[in-house]
Amino acid sequence: MSKSILLIIGGGIAAYKSLDLIRRAKEREISTTAIITKAGTEFVTPLSVAALSGNKVYTDQFSLMDETEMGHIQLSRAADLIVVAPATANLMARAANGLASDLASTALLATDKPVLMAPAMNVRMWQHPATQRNLAQLQADGVHFVGPNEGAMACNEFGPGRMAEPHEILAAIERILSGTGPLTGVKALVTAGPTHEPIDPVRFIANRSSGKQGYAIAKALATAGAKTTLVSGPVDLAPPPGVKLVRVETAADMLAACEAQLPVDVAVMTAAVGDWRPESRATSKLKKTGSGAPSLTLAENPDILATLGKHARRPRLLIGFAAETENVVAYGSDKRTRKAADWILANDVSKGVFGADTNRVHLISEAGVESWPELSKDAVATRLADHIVKALEKAV
Repeated sequence: MSKSILLIIGGGIAAYKSLDLIRRAKEREISTTAIITKAGTEFVTPLSVAALSGNKVYTDQFSLMDETEMGHIQLSRAADLIVVAPATANLMARAANGLASDLASTALLATDKPVLMAPAMNVRMWQHPATQRNLAQLQADGVHFVGPNEGAMACNEFGPGRMAEPHEILAAIERILSGTGPLTGVKALVTAGPTHEPIDPVRFIANRSSGKQGYAIAKALATAGAKTTLVSGPVDLAPPPGVKLVRVETAADMLAACEAQLPVDVAVMTAAVGDWRPESRATSKLKKTGSGAPSLTLAENPDILATLGKHARRPRLLIGFAAETENVVAYGSDKRTRKAADWILANDVSKGVFGADTNRVHLISEAGVESWPELSKDAVATRLADHIVKALEKAV
């Protein structure tokens, strides 16, 4: 049976992608009725949207034929799903705060159907605390999200804020309409970022991990339908939409948080966990005394991957990362055996992968080594999610 969506097109440069989305949806027998905001009409015309969708396009309350029949209510409930693409910071803010200042926001407030938003905005706007508060509120209200992606923007800045591509939005639409995804029913655990091991109240031992790869993997698993928890060390990244975020600081904190999530079907241990910590932590800031630097006695941190590998509630599929500066495949293979992991993704960090936007990994499993080309971290995450889907299907 064919489905229908109400597409709200916000005022952003990414609005042009909505035209391709309409075309792709039509190919899947998903019909589209559109609302274009006043700002949105500066980027796409009602005529072009109507030509592609084959349906009337609405721009304001007065474009409804008969408001005596509460047309905005009917419009908001006639479709199976409301899609907001692009979802600008302004649209997100109005929806999060229950405002009904135009047809688009009124439809969002009046609907009883699921809502999917594809955010698109400048990286600073996306990372602003107000937008993140609105995101959290909308997620709490049950709104679904796809994206935003990371990359170059029309404003010549780089970072998260690019609207998801039409094929990604369509995949999310189909998943919501069908109520399933390839990982629906799967419980996933992902770790990301570094750990901070305190020396005193202001100093700590850490590493250069940015958390980008782990956050991308959590996002990819959630997009595929998995109920995903991300246990993250200290990083400056926005939480992936649809993912439960647990923030930790130390390796001990991270292990405790991971064990609290068990049992899970799949665990991807991406975090660069510190191997050592100061044996004792000073309760006040260490001061220069003129007698030389203080000595630090280090203690070994718990090995999270090895602990889960031998755990009574071991994940069905346990995946670790091996960040190496030499002998990448050999050391990765040894790590898989020693830590009882199913897969290891080994990568060379000698040339600054930490903090970069691309990665080149070798997937090491019992079957052998599969070397991937250099890919964006989002692409690595998507490819890994596809492999996880196939592995879990075979295990059933």
